[in-house]
Amino acid sequence: MAKHTAGEDRFRRKEQKEKDYQKQLPGEDEEPLPPPVEPIHADKKPERNDPCPCGSGKKYKVCCGKQKT
Repeated sequence: MAKHTAGEDRFRRKEQKEKDYQKQLPGEDEEPLPPPVEPIHADKKPERNDPCPCGSGKKYKVCCGKQKT
């Protein structure tokens, strides 16, 4: 029984990982993968001194950003 070095073991693991990945991909006779989905980004929250997004013309901190007490 031959003893494998760490480099050979690493090579075999990498080779097996590539084979497993290839199994996941569609074959020539299968439908291609769908295009990637664009991530949804939330709009930036207005800062205190930005104009209010409600359209009042006031600063956000004076209008909708005012703390309720």
